[in-house]
Amino acid sequence: MKLAIVTAYPPSKVTLNEYAYHLVKHFRQKENVTEIVLLTDKTEGKKDIAFTEDGCKITVKECWAFNSYTNIINVTKAINNTQPDAVLFNLQFMKFGDKKVAAALGLMLPLVCKLKNIPNIVLLHNILEEVDLGSAGFTSNKIMQKVYGFIGTSLTKLILQADTVAVTMQKYVDILEKKYNAKNVTLIPHGTFEISEEKPEYTLPEGPLQVMTFGKFGTYKKVEGMIEAVEKVRASTGLDLEVVIAGTDNPNVPGYLAKVQEDYKHVPQVRFTGYVEEYEVPTLFKESAVVVFPYTSTTGSSGVLHQAGSYGKAVVMPDLGDLALLVKDEGYKGEFFEPTSVDSLANAIEAIVTNETYRVVLGKANYEAATAYPMEKIADMYLSNFDAIINKKTAQSKNALKPTNA
Repeated sequence: MKLAIVTAYPPSKVTLNEYAYHLVKHFRQKENVTEIVLLTDKTEGKKDIAFTEDGCKITVKECWAFNSYTNIINVTKAINNTQPDAVLFNLQFMKFGDKKVAAALGLMLPLVCKLKNIPNIVLLHNILEEVDLGSAGFTSNKIMQKVYGFIGTSLTKLILQADTVAVTMQKYVDILEKKYNAKNVTLIPHGTFEISEEKPEYTLPEGPLQVMTFGKFGTYKKVEGMIEAVEKVRASTGLDLEVVIAGTDNPNVPGYLAKVQEDYKHVPQVRFTGYVEEYEVPTLFKESAVVVFPYTSTTGSSGVLHQAGSYGKAVVMPDLGDLALLVKDEGYKGEFFEPTSVDSLANAIEAIVTNETYRVVLGKANYEAATAYPMEKIADMYLSNFDAIINKKTAQSKNALKPTNA
């Protein structure tokens, strides 16, 4: 199978690029994948396809750009030129832009593939029905939220034109089937990026205990409360704690982390790492005592939670939305806190950093949850779905060629 993947890809800063990297890494190991064609956004640096493992050929076609109105034309041309056997779209609603028209035009591409009879799957990481538009940085205006809701419903109908829409949580399947009467939605879990052949070491390096958070910050992910919570834990326990804020601003809130850094410059041992390169991720997680999710809402299955699990880390999570569902559905464990309460967050962090045995128990439970769905297994699930689509189309073509009785 010659498989095309429409996605952002490292060193892109567009969302979901890291997920694509790990999918590609495992797809190229599959015997029935003869070539991967990456239909990616344009970046200044070269695409990161220097995998150490052997695998199939990878071809990169940089054919779209964030907020470009010509993405639908350029990606279609790239598909025509490369002639893939199947196309996988790695999507969320703002994948192709944060301008409404640019975003909508990009999301028409699955329909284009359907019209061209090219087997295609959309991996949809979130659905707007489950996004708090105010907290996620879209709009707090009630009228505009209704407008976004209408637009979101329309875009969802476009996406559902794909042969198959894969979502990462059972709740999403239920909503799409009930609201849109969709018959082509399937559950394929998020999966865990990297799982070492050796089990995690639960001992920590010498020095301060690192309380880490990882992501793009400024909308529904905010770090002020986490810094204040750690200050409270220091005061109540006397422990040597370092706050590690790993990642960058959300594109909708440029300058957010710089302002936080200035506002909290009086607080000792707060480290801002900036953008984390792929090779730096293992060290970041391994050296952390606890991974915190300072979220006020959620917008989909959490890649960071799966990463934390793969490194055997204890986590502190808000008791809301998709994170709470993941705990229930996939077996992750952690300390919960009220999303708007610094005291609640401080208590959750303190419960872990003051109890070595509890920290390790949580880490082991999360490792077990993470290893249930390695990316190798997730890649197999996508290929199995592609096989089913291709077989169905082949059968339909044969039936169409059969002569009808006079």
